[in-house]
Amino acid sequence: MKKLLASLLVCGMLSVNVIPALAYQGIDDVNKDYWAQPEIASVVSDSIMSLTNGNFRPEGRITRADFVSALLKVLGNENLEVKTKLKYSDVPSSYYAYDAIARSDQLGLVYGYPNGKFEPNHAMLRDEAQSVISHITIEGSIDENILSKYSDASKVPSWANHIYAKTLSYGIYVNHPNEIELRPEDELTRAEAAVLLYRLKQKLDLVKSEYKNGGETVLGTEHLTMVKKAPNHDVTITNLRNIILEGNVLEIAFNEQFKSKLHAAGDAVTFTNPEDIVTDEGTVLIPANSVFSGKVLDIKDPQWFNKNARVYVQIDKVTTPCGKTVALNAKPFSKDYSLKEGPWMTAGKVALYTVGGAAIGTGAGVGFSFIPSPDKIGTGIAIGTPVGAGIGLVTGLVTPGLNYSAKQGEEVRVILLEDASISK
Repeated sequence: MKKLLASLLVCGMLSVNVIPALAYQGIDDVNKDYWAQPEIASVVSDSIMSLTNGNFRPEGRITRADFVSALLKVLGNENLEVKTKLKYSDVPSSYYAYDAIARSDQLGLVYGYPNGKFEPNHAMLRDEAQSVISHITIEGSIDENILSKYSDASKVPSWANHIYAKTLSYGIYVNHPNEIELRPEDELTRAEAAVLLYRLKQKLDLVKSEYKNGGETVLGTEHLTMVKKAPNHDVTITNLRNIILEGNVLEIAFNEQFKSKLHAAGDAVTFTNPEDIVTDEGTVLIPANSVFSGKVLDIKDPQWFNKNARVYVQIDKVTTPCGKTVALNAKPFSKDYSLKEGPWMTAGKVALYTVGGAAIGTGAGVGFSFIPSPDKIGTGIAIGTPVGAGIGLVTGLVTPGLNYSAKQGEEVRVILLEDASISK
C-alpha cells in the first residue's frame, strides 16, 4: 500500500495535468492494440488533441484548422497574443479556430492559398504537413538519397525532395501501414497527425527558436545506471520533459509467467517495474508499478546441437499508475534483441544428461560384469561409468536446446532503440 501511495504521489509530481491524463482511459474507439494507441493516448493526455463524446476518430481526416490548433499547443504558442487581423476570405472572426489560424499566420506556420483562402475545413494533406515540419525545423546535414528506399518516391515533386529527406532523416514522419510508402498526396488521418505531433514534441530541440514559446531549455544531464554495461547512461532534463536517451537499458519484470512453447507471434506481453526508475541524481523518470506493454514479434523453437529457443519482443509503451502513457521503442538487451535461457541453464541440462548417462553406464557395467563373473563388478563400474557419462555428455550437446521460460516477477533487461520523452 505504501508503494502504491508513493507511486500516485510521484504521478502528481510528474504531470500537473492529472485530469486530462485520466481522461484518455475512456477513448472508446481506440483499443490497446491499435497501431498508434500510445501516441494518441499521449496527445490526448497532454490536451494537444481532443475527444468528441469519448471518441478520437483515428481514421477520420484532420482539418487544416485542427492541425494548426494542435501544432500551436506542441510549440507552446496556443496562448500567443494575436496582433494582426486575418485577411482570409473564408475565415470570419466568428470562426471557432480564428485565433489559432491568426497565431499561425503571425508566426508563419501554415500558409493560406494564392486565392486568398485558408480552406480551414479542408483535410490537411500529408505533403502539406511535411512541408510545415521541414519549414519550422533547423537545417542539418541531409542526404536526399534517403528517398530512394521508398517505393513511391517518384510521387514527390523534385522541389520537395529536400523537404521529405529532412523530415525522414529527423524521424518526424509517419508511414503506416506500409513503411516503404510515402503517400504524399493522401489526406492526413487523425491517428497519423497524433503520431507526427508526438514525434515533433519529442524533438523540439530541432525546432527553430522563433516558432517556440520561450523554447525548450536544457537544465542538465543526469545519469541512469541500472545496468552498468548499457551503451548509454545519459538522461537529458529540460524544463518541459525528461528524455531517456537511446541506448539506455532498463530492468523490468514479467507481469505473469511466460513460456515460449505456449505463446506465438502477436501475443501481448506486459512487464512492470517493482521500484521507481530514477536517475543517479534522484529524478524519478518512471514511477514504480508502471506497466510496460508490448507484443511477441516472433519465436524461434529450440534447434539441434543445443540451440535454445529465442523470443523476440517489442515494447511500445509504458503506462504509469496515474494513467500517463509514454511511447517507447525497446527490445531485450542482447546481441540479437531476443530472450533466451542463459548458459547456466544450458550447462545444467548437459550436466543432467551426463549424470543420467553415467548412472545408466554404471548400471550396465554392473550387469554385464556380474552375470559372467560377480567378482568383476568393480571393473564393470570402472568401464561403464565413464562410457555412460561420455554418451550422456554427447547426447546433451547434440539434442535440441531449451524452451524459454520466465516466472512472474522475473527480471529482464531492455534497451531503448529511440529516445523516450516523458513530459512534465
